[in-house]
Amino acid sequence: MDYQLLFSRYTATPAHARWSRQRQLHECLRSAIRAGTLGSGVRLPATRTLAQELGVSRNTVLYAYDQLATEGFVLPDRRGTVVAQAAALAAVPLAHTTAPLRVGLSKRALTVPTRDAPESPAAFAPGVPALKEFPVTLWRRLLDRAWRGLRTAQLNYAEPTGELALREAIASHLRVARGALLDASQVIITDGTQSSLDLCARAFADAGDKVWIESPGYQGALAAFKAAQLKPMGVVVDSEGIAPTAADWQRHPPKLIYVTPSNQYPTGSVLSLERRMNLIAQARSAAALIIEDDYDSEFRHDGPPLSCMQGLAPDAPVLYLGTFSKTMFPALRMGFVVVPAALVTPLSAMLARTTPRGRAADQLALAEFMHSGQFSLHLRRMRRLYRQRRDALVTALGQQLGDVADVYGGSAGMHLALRLRNPRADDAAMSRALQAQGIVAPALSEQAMGQRVQPWRGFLLGYAQVPVEQMPGLVKQLTTAVRRFG
Repeated sequence: MDYQLLFSRYTATPAHARWSRQRQLHECLRSAIRAGTLGSGVRLPATRTLAQELGVSRNTVLYAYDQLATEGFVLPDRRGTVVAQAAALAAVPLAHTTAPLRVGLSKRALTVPTRDAPESPAAFAPGVPALKEFPVTLWRRLLDRAWRGLRTAQLNYAEPTGELALREAIASHLRVARGALLDASQVIITDGTQSSLDLCARAFADAGDKVWIESPGYQGALAAFKAAQLKPMGVVVDSEGIAPTAADWQRHPPKLIYVTPSNQYPTGSVLSLERRMNLIAQARSAAALIIEDDYDSEFRHDGPPLSCMQGLAPDAPVLYLGTFSKTMFPALRMGFVVVPAALVTPLSAMLARTTPRGRAADQLALAEFMHSGQFSLHLRRMRRLYRQRRDALVTALGQQLGDVADVYGGSAGMHLALRLRNPRADDAAMSRALQAQGIVAPALSEQAMGQRVQPWRGFLLGYAQVPVEQMPGLVKQLTTAVRRFG
């Protein structure tokens, strides 16, 4: 065997060239054994001999042989090192493997809806804040301070409900800003809204239970509920929010009810006070829980801030969801669930068994960001900026598409809905054409939940990350797609 040729060919590959000599030789010999080039019983050269032939140190060869022996590919004996029989039996020449893989996703996983492209900083992508405006320098200082202050014990698994300092900061903020009724013990820290939805679906419903979801509505919620093997049912949304009928309550009583009452996703409608109170009362009677997703209501542009449903009644059957992905930045991966007081103990016990927590420094830095007043200051800045960008988008849409479409929402949050008046418009084709131009404008028809509701036609347009001066040109591209396919 020409080991020098074998080694030179292996290390010539760009991916392998960056490795250390020890790893290169170990991987080279292992690949040769797995491919059958070095068959069972073949005796490898003595370490000194191979080191001289390859121009490497003897320690490099000793390392490679020791690793191969540990993994069971070779066996040392009195005369040297030989390739093991088991290694030969395990050898699978990958180039000759033709049998297709016979495993795949579960049936449950295949029911989960997917999306063509992830949210990105591209124009009009919903849910993306103005990342360039975030105070990164300040955040780095807070993180550094948090890490320097960590005790050794805080490097271990943390409390399953999250750091108390952050939970107290969230509770204090929600009492003032959202009219919530809670104390810190009711706050559960999660990895964001999707994590919160997964938790609610697993903890408060069983496979086969019905869950109501707004239609049109949030596809991420639908994905979480389907992954938990629940049975989602779309309930129509109008100008006053979700509108279940008496027949819905009688024929399809839910275990969970998912709503976005302060800024309905994607239409922007606000759930009226009468419907909020009725939904709470009906949920109590049906022994159901309401999941209130308050995903971006911190950014209220028109009128006074709205109180959350959770604070409308003592011990309301409401699971209140919040996230810092919109108010801070998505990569932070931090959200929370506020649960009724009676559910704190059993849910905490479940989390202790199933969801070990950590990231103490991130949570402590966020707690200081909130306690210091910097969070509220950042929110005020972003409200002003987002209001300017919303106004620019609404103006451009009115000037260029006012004859064929209507704007919905925009009184709060970071997006609005543009509904085309033509009920047969192919908004999905328009959306694909725009994506090819680098514009992410999800089709409203694809936000429908089930076949019970006539889908809206149009687009979901996020404006938070789009500068004012770019709005007219981007809307012009949108207009071209609408005129072409409309």
